[in-house]
Amino acid sequence: MSRLLQWIFGRLPIGWLQLTHKRGRFLAALSGVAFANVLVFVQLGIMNSMGTATLRPYEFFSADIMISASDANALAEGGNVARQWMLQAFADPDVTAGMGLFVSNVPWDRGGKDISFTTFGIDPAEPGFLAPEIAGKIALLQVQDVAILDRLARGLTRDEAAAIRPQTPLSFETQNRTLTALDTFAGGGGFGGDGFMFISDQTFLSLFPSRSSGAPDHILLRVRPGADVAAVTSRLRGLISDPTLRIRSYADAAQEDLRYQQMQRPTGLIFGFGVLIGVLVGLVIVYQVLSADVADHLREYATFKAMGYGSRFFLGIVVEEALILGILGFLPGLAVGTAILTLMGKVTALPLGMTASMAIMVFVGTVVFSVLSGTFATRRLAAADPADLF
Repeated sequence: MSRLLQWIFGRLPIGWLQLTHKRGRFLAALSGVAFANVLVFVQLGIMNSMGTATLRPYEFFSADIMISASDANALAEGGNVARQWMLQAFADPDVTAGMGLFVSNVPWDRGGKDISFTTFGIDPAEPGFLAPEIAGKIALLQVQDVAILDRLARGLTRDEAAAIRPQTPLSFETQNRTLTALDTFAGGGGFGGDGFMFISDQTFLSLFPSRSSGAPDHILLRVRPGADVAAVTSRLRGLISDPTLRIRSYADAAQEDLRYQQMQRPTGLIFGFGVLIGVLVGLVIVYQVLSADVADHLREYATFKAMGYGSRFFLGIVVEEALILGILGFLPGLAVGTAILTLMGKVTALPLGMTASMAIMVFVGTVVFSVLSGTFATRRLAAADPADLF
């Protein structure tokens, strides 16, 4: 390692030699940097999984415009929307189709532990509003009390999911009714439920008799090919007589939901603060290590200073130490963080895992913040007077 660093820096690797002179302190410093990296990786992984889980249900549908109540910050939150607004939307020549979307959580009491399905009530006669995987199975929902289940739902074993077919249906009790699952699709657990389920709008209303067919949770619209979605959305805001409605493109609705989950919901804020705390822990650890090293070798640095070496020389040594700590501390942090996220993903069925963008972002952040810590640690050295040290 010394020869490699000497070749890289073109000089004796003083920083490396100083760090490894006290191996116990060096290993403790690497452990601290690795711990900070693990903390950041876990928090970022959870934040990313929240984003993936938030956007995942939007991928089940194919729509251009979404109309929601004023308080509908998320797909499964907010008040209802009168179906009459969909009929008013048809007055725009570019709107070609519409569908009411019902959303609610439906529990499945399995005796030991319930499974909560985020359930979508849809019109089986409108396959054009669904992703291809689901659209090909929607005809099954024309029969009352039939469901299409999420085969990746938490609590549903893979063997159970694989066995669900029209020839081998799975029946279960919920909301004082018996639903029969005839097929499955790939969804996945999220933060609002253990998985997803599709049923017809009529089956949905039989599960929730207090709900009305004239008041879905959202209205999905499709426009003619080539139409400007933004322009149609703007016209609909003037055409529909309820000014409190949230009328926006389907893509904008998904992004607004994501921002709401990450920036306004307590869970998103907590994970964001977790990332910040991890960064601060790493900064403090590297600063303390480098500051202590500078203090231990202050006389040697003063000797170099008296011999005419400038501030750049000393800054280079400390930055060298910071880079070594940042890079070598990142590697075990990456390994442990990947293992923890993989394990958490298997246990929770959340979309948790290490991504290349996460690894690159944390690596760059680790190196940058390590160098900043090293720069702060040299302030005492810059102010030191050799005459006062001997």
